Formats: sequence, C-alpha cells, structure tokens
Amino acid sequence: MSEKTLSFKEMCAAFDVTPRTLRYYEYIELLQPERQGRSRFYGPRELARMKLILRGRKFGFQLEEIRQWLLIYENEGNEAQNRAFIEMADRQLKELETQRQQIEEAMTELQDLRRVTLDLLD
Repeated sequence: MSEKTLSFKEMCAAFDVTPRTLRYYEYIELLQPERQGRSRFYGPRELARMKLILRGRKFGFQLEEIRQWLLIYENEGNEAQNRAFIEMADRQLKELETQRQQIEEAMTELQDLRRVTLDLLD
C-alpha cells in the first residue's frame, strides 16, 4: 500500500460517521475497502467516494440513487455520470422547493396559532 490509506477507525473519524454507517455503506456496495485479514483500508478511491456519498446525503439523495450514480462512472465514464447528475440534481431541486414551501406554510400556521394562544393568555 504505497498510497495514503485510512484504517476503519480513521475513516470513521475523518468523516465523522459511526462504524455502523461505514459497515452499512460497505454492505450496500457504496464502498469497497482493501482487506488485509480482518482489517480494512480505505485508499484514495474510497475517500473520494465517501466524500461524494456524504455530499449526496446532504442534498437529500437516497443511498440507492448515489450507488447507481457511482456505478455510472465505473461503467460509462465521467461524461455519462455528469449527465446523470444533472438529471438527479434537477429532480432533487424540485423536491427541495416543495419541502421549502411546506416548511414555510407550517411556520406561518404555527406562528398564527402561537399568536392566537398568546392572546388567550392576555
């Protein structure tokens, strides 16, 4: 292993994830660390994939969507992956906009209800 690698524990710490999360990502084939006996080592490829996984989760993508998107790169290359990302991003942006509207409506309704309740106390 000439390239910089992280152990299982170092990987958890570097990305602030639990061991359970890291094992699950391996189980669903998002990550494929190098194994030496019972030890796992994560090289540059896995580090890059983990960054993409966590970024995708931050934006609300489902793990299966992320897995499929990572497979596109392996099977079809960077351009196909970029095109797939644009489609995914467009769908997610619409979903996030819907969620924002729902949150704004809930906040307005809660503020109104709070105001009415406060008036009752006066």
